Amino acid sequence: MILVRQNNVLILSVSFLLLIMAAAVPAQQLSGGSITGTVKDSSGAVVDRARVSLINAQQAIITTMETDTEGRFRFNDLPVGTYVVQTSRSDFSPRRVAATVNPGSNTDVSIVLEINQLSEEVTVTAEIGVAEDKDRIAQQVNIITEDALRLRTTDVLAQAADEEVGVSLQRTSPTIGQIFVRGLTGKNVAVYVDGVRYTTSTQRGGVSTFFNLNEPTGLRAVEILRGPNSAQYGSDSLGGTVQLISRVPGYGGDKPETHGEFNTHFSSANLSFGGNTLLTYGTKHFGFLANVASRRINNLRPANGIDTHSALTRFLGLSSDILGTRLTDTAFTQYGGTLHLNYSPENDQQLVFHYQRNQQDGGKRYDQLLGGDGNLIADLRNLMLDFFYARYLKQGVGFFDNYSGTVSFNSQREERVNQGGQGNPFAGIIHQYERTNVVGFNFYLDKRFSPQHTFLIGGDTYHERVNTPAFTFNPVNNNSTPSRPRVPDEARYLTFGLFAQDVYDVVPGVFRLSTALRYNVASYRSRASDSPLIGNQPLWPDDSLRVDDFSGRVGAVITPTAGFSISFNYSRGFRAPNITDLGTLGLTGDGFEVDYTSAVNLGGTIGTTAGGDAVSTGLPVSKQRSELSNNYDLGFHFRRGRFDTDLVGFLI
Repeated sequence: MILVRQNNVLILSVSFLLLIMAAAVPAQQLSGGSITGTVKDSSGAVVDRARVSLINAQQAIITTMETDTEGRFRFNDLPVGTYVVQTSRSDFSPRRVAATVNPGSNTDVSIVLEINQLSEEVTVTAEIGVAEDKDRIAQQVNIITEDALRLRTTDVLAQAADEEVGVSLQRTSPTIGQIFVRGLTGKNVAVYVDGVRYTTSTQRGGVSTFFNLNEPTGLRAVEILRGPNSAQYGSDSLGGTVQLISRVPGYGGDKPETHGEFNTHFSSANLSFGGNTLLTYGTKHFGFLANVASRRINNLRPANGIDTHSALTRFLGLSSDILGTRLTDTAFTQYGGTLHLNYSPENDQQLVFHYQRNQQDGGKRYDQLLGGDGNLIADLRNLMLDFFYARYLKQGVGFFDNYSGTVSFNSQREERVNQGGQGNPFAGIIHQYERTNVVGFNFYLDKRFSPQHTFLIGGDTYHERVNTPAFTFNPVNNNSTPSRPRVPDEARYLTFGLFAQDVYDVVPGVFRLSTALRYNVASYRSRASDSPLIGNQPLWPDDSLRVDDFSGRVGAVITPTAGFSISFNYSRGFRAPNITDLGTLGLTGDGFEVDYTSAVNLGGTIGTTAGGDAVSTGLPVSKQRSELSNNYDLGFHFRRGRFDTDLVGFLI
């Protein structure tokens, strides 16, 4: 792991070496099992020709078949582990149930398809490598289905939080947004895509600039884990974790299969419209999915055509509708696409390749323009995302039952152009380009010691590098001069961690215990030599920081009777200081920020408050350290037929 500190090339080398080593280990001869089942409708009649797919806990489709005339299906010779059985037919809502395969035994499941399914019941992210019914998980989970995503996300992905318990939507401007979990802001909520970290070290303190660059039509589900999940997912999960689960292609049967869909949407509130085209192709060992989407969001119409936050009202006492009943500068365009490939060279191996590219054009910070501060320019230009991962899955690796290894690349870039001065046309126009490139690797190995006991070990590392040139344009003399960017140019950030997870059914079906523990390290570095010189002085000093943390989780679920369960969960979360915390200089929404070295050189001390009335306490500033949170949950869950309710209390 120490080698990973040096550069991206070494990270990739170590990653591929681990992949090759795992593939080279002789497969352990496991005693396989099988899954059988019957598909019926709500009246009890069997459903034939229903499409049944078997999906492992890593969201890779193993195989697909159709039910026979008696509504039955059977999957044979399956390695031990947990799976999702996904059933669909065009005249029913899709249904997903969890199933466990034990050595030398058969698992029989009964599946009931309904016209309008009440909710999703299976989570694949609450415990890494395990697919389980959400009522058997100690952590609180919101599962937002594909149908719900289509209905809610008419503009941006963050709208997925609408109508969800324990979470809320933050949308600072039309383009950018984030999901709050238990009242904690974006920087305290980690975001993952298919198990790959999407949050970067340049994440701003509140709303996320890049969350909405994930295209909703390319997702099968969004799972929100409420409460700290740092034990499995590392830094930033103080409030919870948002997991984006991509749609994947299925394998075909004896003959290749091609499927497609075309969707459109329209909203009158902002005259938005858009659509997507999705195609899949599958053979017995190969699956391919392509999705292309675009959307145009036009100017929003507020209630009664009045914007009470308008700069016209706040500063001049005028009604906002003198400029019209729609909010100028709230329109933007978003477009992009996704490619996803599955290849299964052998029944116990899979290769997965995923690439998505999305872009937003024409976005503006309306809250800094007429919608608030009254500035003349607050552009969000060329917001772009390139996100790629390659994953290797192997069943039966030496002592372990399953191996998963993933190499990833995440590039997020933007250019912010601002002119402050609350409408002063002679104020300087600041251009801040920012690009964060992240190369990552994660892996895990799991072992099922018995039908009741599963153990997993894993690790991850992400190496980040930022490119942030900035300059200020003077509209009076038309001169441009270099200026200090939001965070230091060419700054580096490295995180790596190791974790273990253990799940044990103490009393099968009645008492389930789960634990997890992680050790994590974060390292930051910026160099004055990377700065342009202004008056023979660099714009930022040499700076560095290293922190390490332990985090953990323990939870229990008691099921005294079918359909009723009681859960308890304690989790300790942490958030390591990131580049934004350590490198931002200047006046921000959080106050005036300055790096530690500069504060020390200026003789800085800690103030009594964060407001303008602060006075010195006389205490010298100290280096930042990780934030920690302790979370306690107690929940009661009842599900019977189409009635599903939860009562949860928590303390952070």
